[in-house]
Amino acid sequence: MSTRRRPGDDAEVIVVGAGPAGSTAAAYLARSGVDVLLLEKSQFPREKVCGDGLTPRGVKQLIDLGVDTSEEAGWVHNDALRIITGDLVLHLPWPELSTMPPYGVARTRQDFDELLAKIAERDGARLQQNTTVMGAVTSATGRVVGVRAKVGPDKTEVTYKAPLVLACDGVSARLALSVGIEKHENRPMGVAVRQYYASPRHKDDFIEGHLELWDRSDPANPRLLPGYGWVFPLGDGTVNVGLGMLSTSSAFRNTDYRALLRQWLDGTPEDWGFREENAVGKIGGAGLPMGFNRTPHYQDGMLLLGDAGGMVSPFNGEGIAAAMESAKIAAECVLQALARKEGPSRERALQAYPQAMKDLYGGYYRLGNIFAKIIGKPKIMRMATKYGLRVNALIPLVFKGLSGCFDPKDGDVVDRMISVASRIAPSLR
Repeated sequence: MSTRRRPGDDAEVIVVGAGPAGSTAAAYLARSGVDVLLLEKSQFPREKVCGDGLTPRGVKQLIDLGVDTSEEAGWVHNDALRIITGDLVLHLPWPELSTMPPYGVARTRQDFDELLAKIAERDGARLQQNTTVMGAVTSATGRVVGVRAKVGPDKTEVTYKAPLVLACDGVSARLALSVGIEKHENRPMGVAVRQYYASPRHKDDFIEGHLELWDRSDPANPRLLPGYGWVFPLGDGTVNVGLGMLSTSSAFRNTDYRALLRQWLDGTPEDWGFREENAVGKIGGAGLPMGFNRTPHYQDGMLLLGDAGGMVSPFNGEGIAAAMESAKIAAECVLQALARKEGPSRERALQAYPQAMKDLYGGYYRLGNIFAKIIGKPKIMRMATKYGLRVNALIPLVFKGLSGCFDPKDGDVVDRMISVASRIAPSLR
């Protein structure tokens, strides 16, 4: 394929960030013959704060990319989600769908991200590590034509240029901020903290969600918080245990999350092993940009993917599935754009990306943002966990809706209800 570089360009597409969004986009583009420069600020292997678990929706993206998701290839499978409230336990097998596998997987992000980056490299992307991108380079008309970066241990300042830039730089969103794309303060944010423990539960066949998080720092006034705790077995002798909480609560900014995690885990059965003496490494924390909290997803030569575009689900805090979905869609739109001359025709192809993301997630995330606001009220949260989960007819709707594991085309009546509700909800941009 003939080059689409302009004189002085360093690549046809620059991808910033080799997380799930960046490496997936780079792989799809490189497979199609695009010269991709993939810039990563860290050096693999590197640690990343995450729950390390993927629902079937995320596993589908791995399969689409060509990743071997078998247990023999190092993936820990789970076939169900166990939900625990104060006095109720639900065991919910992953649904049988035509578009998604009936299992979730777990794998540490240290291993997971490096695996995807190697796939991108194998497919032809040029991975450059230890490269911290500071901001976008723009033309006289304001169009993004490259990035400014600091490279290597001596932080040498370098400029890289390309016709298109994909911002996959996560919650920091430095590229977006550098061109004035601010986050929407009225959309939810989350925070998550996690810790690894050596535990006999490392081979459980399910992942676990604890829906009641109580702050008991003041014994006379315990507070129910809007969030959940998780237990994700990793099959290697360790378990990823953590909790997430939403900004829709008044307690969001004045909660000591590490202390809350310790408090919760001290109340779990001792034989689970979630005690300080069994901890592996340090507690890590991260922000979760949710519900399209940063838009537009395309502007003047730059596309926002994954966390950089606020694509974490407000329903469950999962970001990897949406990151990889956005990467696949972005790659398709970029390929169509690069097949056209610069100008209005190319712009029409690029504008298809934010429209596709709106069609896929706009209505669903609108519902998710409403959900986040509702459960930010402790009394409603308590009623939902105490009474709502006891209505058997509601459980499939709640489970599929919150997990995102539904099939809009070939699913059952519950799938169609969720799909219709997502379509008729006013779409987020």
